[in-house]
Amino acid sequence: MDTIRVLIADDHQLFRDGLKALLHSAPDTEVLGEASTGKEAIQLAAECQPDVILMDLQMPELDGIEATRHIVRANPHINVLMVTMFEDDPSVFAAMRAGARGYVLKGAKHDEMLRAIRAVSSGEAIFSPSIAARMMSFFAASRSVIPEEVFPDLTDREREVLNLIARGESNADIAQALTISVKTVRNHVSNIFGKLQVADRAQAVIRAREAGLG
Repeated sequence: MDTIRVLIADDHQLFRDGLKALLHSAPDTEVLGEASTGKEAIQLAAECQPDVILMDLQMPELDGIEATRHIVRANPHINVLMVTMFEDDPSVFAAMRAGARGYVLKGAKHDEMLRAIRAVSSGEAIFSPSIAARMMSFFAASRSVIPEEVFPDLTDREREVLNLIARGESNADIAQALTISVKTVRNHVSNIFGKLQVADRAQAVIRAREAGLG
């Protein structure tokens, strides 16, 4: 069994101790270190090269969102799992845009936490059940507000992608939001440009916003 090397980043010693105890009890996890600030998390990530970082959202010096953005940009092979008490939509989507692979609430049960760590370490995206349900509701609502008569030549997925393009999202952001690969997003974008007969992203944004998207 491969060992999952974990870095804990949280400014509360008591919570870090609880996570360490949980990880020590699991045969397939190893704690490489712990950070109490966002800047420490960035430094230790570079030094220790963990498989997974358990990242708190709010920390001194640099918050978990910015720390995640720095870490993933410099070390794209490191998987970040947000572990926080905040479950509001802005926090969730900011974490995903920053490059986090999952989002788990601090009240999660031990088996749920370990399952999330194992999933993220293998490259999967995972969310606490309540977060996942709200994300599904969010995207279902997003789809419902895009009338099918808007750009009828586009598929439902292409309209979703175009709507996110109109919001200014990058291909990487769209891939994370829709849980698809960046390559698939690029294919959709290419198809959209062809169907809309536009030359670039800027023209697509103009067309989309004129139709009420974004």
